[in-house]
Amino acid sequence: MRATIMFGAGDVRIENIPDPHIIEPTDAVVVVSRACICGSDLWPYKGQEEFPETGRRMGHEAIGIVEAVGSEVRTMKAGDLVVMPFAFSDGSCIFCKQGQHTSCIHGGFFGIYGNDGAQAEALRVPQADGTLFVLPIGKDDRLMPSLLTLSDVMGTGHHAAVTAKVRPGTKVAVVGDGAVGLCGVIAAKRLGAEQIIILGRHADRIALAKEFGATNVVSERGDEAIERVRQLTGGYGVHSVLECVGLEQSMLTAISIARPGGAVGRVGVPQNEMMPGSLPAFYNNISVSGGPAPVRAYIDELLPDILEGRIEPGKVFDRTVDLDGVPDGYRAMDQRQSIKVMVEP
Repeated sequence: MRATIMFGAGDVRIENIPDPHIIEPTDAVVVVSRACICGSDLWPYKGQEEFPETGRRMGHEAIGIVEAVGSEVRTMKAGDLVVMPFAFSDGSCIFCKQGQHTSCIHGGFFGIYGNDGAQAEALRVPQADGTLFVLPIGKDDRLMPSLLTLSDVMGTGHHAAVTAKVRPGTKVAVVGDGAVGLCGVIAAKRLGAEQIIILGRHADRIALAKEFGATNVVSERGDEAIERVRQLTGGYGVHSVLECVGLEQSMLTAISIARPGGAVGRVGVPQNEMMPGSLPAFYNNISVSGGPAPVRAYIDELLPDILEGRIEPGKVFDRTVDLDGVPDGYRAMDQRQSIKVMVEP
């Protein structure tokens, strides 16, 4: 079969590799119907990590058809349409039972540490019962793009809002206008935020943020952005900040625009070992939480809103490619020519 392999910074290739097969009795093999390129895939694309000589399988978001299941798989069968969260989990350990599937003691992440990637024709899914979610629709349904976001960006935006303690009537800021930040706008509105400020400067993304529910736009950066947010909130700052980038400046801005007693939900993968802004966070009693979103725990809650048309996170996809188009998809996202690229193998 064919799959996306990254060999180094900017070096993305479509290679022929062995077909996936059942290894453990808890495995499933899934034929990929839809996958996508994630903003976090751009960090290795930019050269932020080392690669094995054999390259790295890429992709951690997918919808597909179950082709085969191991002897211990009980919740699905061949032919079922499933959404695959970016982390696999057994669904039964102490942390999964607490809704922390990304901390599963038998879990891991797709497209890293030797695990199969989803930007491919098919892949092996470990811990299938605890990982895959069977969808109640057909594979050609028009809702497929929005359902695909349940594998990562919609669940991650929701996690940012939850950990930032968004409540009805709160004032919220979203730092970052990528797909996760835009889904964070959806999540904040869905949870009842009174004011939603998007910090971003790309016209196409800002337009979509407004469509999703953003009430204000701040295009400045640094101290100017902090001052502008304070102007928009009566000088106090916001109750909740969704940090969806992961850079030092974005985290410092997030802490600086939170009002005393506020909260920051961080879901951007940190690019610094030390957390910026710890001193102002301390003196202003600002809660900082978040991390890899346990999106598997959120599917039951978010799925009905997608099926019934109340939210349309699939609009973050503004380009669709086949496998041969994946390298160009990476370039388009890296150069900000696309918000998020969907892959149809």
